[in-house]
Amino acid sequence: MDLTAYINERRRKRKILLMTHVIVGYPSLDVNWRMLEIMAELDVDLVELQMPFSEPVADGPAFVRANQLALEGGLGLDQYFEFMARATSAFPFPHLMMGYYNTAYKLGHDQFCRRVSESGGVGYILPDLPFEEYGDMFDVGRANELTPILFMTPTNTEARLQEIGKKVEGFVYVVARKGVTGSRTALAPGAFQFFQRCRAATAAPLALGFGLRQGKDLRQLHGVVEIGIVGSALLEVWEQGGEKAYESFLRELISGRE
Repeated sequence: MDLTAYINERRRKRKILLMTHVIVGYPSLDVNWRMLEIMAELDVDLVELQMPFSEPVADGPAFVRANQLALEGGLGLDQYFEFMARATSAFPFPHLMMGYYNTAYKLGHDQFCRRVSESGGVGYILPDLPFEEYGDMFDVGRANELTPILFMTPTNTEARLQEIGKKVEGFVYVVARKGVTGSRTALAPGAFQFFQRCRAATAAPLALGFGLRQGKDLRQLHGVVEIGIVGSALLEVWEQGGEKAYESFLRELISGRE
């Protein structure tokens, strides 16, 4: 799939797209499936399916705990890819594999990319792998018709942003602020200037993550980035209020696209 073309087509209907997040295996695979059903019913634009990992360094406390419980529940790579294959066959939105490099290292780049592709994934997000260390991942991914999603962060120098920009495919994951996922803090001072720096480094769509929690958060990003990413807030709502609260909250989030 040409992710950039897909994003551009979807943006003809709305001012910003919404990408959501599922930690496969937490609270359970059945709950994950219901989450995806709700996302499909409400026409979410993209979804990242996270393979749990024992040391998810980019994740905040809620996701760290969820990763640990999913692993303790027995979720393994085979189950993960089986779930992805079922999901990509059932739901219309593009699915991206999100995980940590340990998975790709353990499988080997060829097998990792092949399994993501065979499971219907359109790309992969590996937040702990600097683009300089991708090695043959770019070529192997391309051979399997996968898009690697790279990150731009507030600590990147102008020169590094330009180098990342040269490698970007599909869209670039823009980290809103320093720290880990799930913080309740507002966008940091200077955030919009940082987004402008990212825009100057690449013509690809920008996807903003880390800290978005409400529809109004998406509305303030109209004309600034092309995609808003929400993960921790959705998981917390399910934990606190279950399915009805999750659906209501997701509806509120989606209102921010228009």
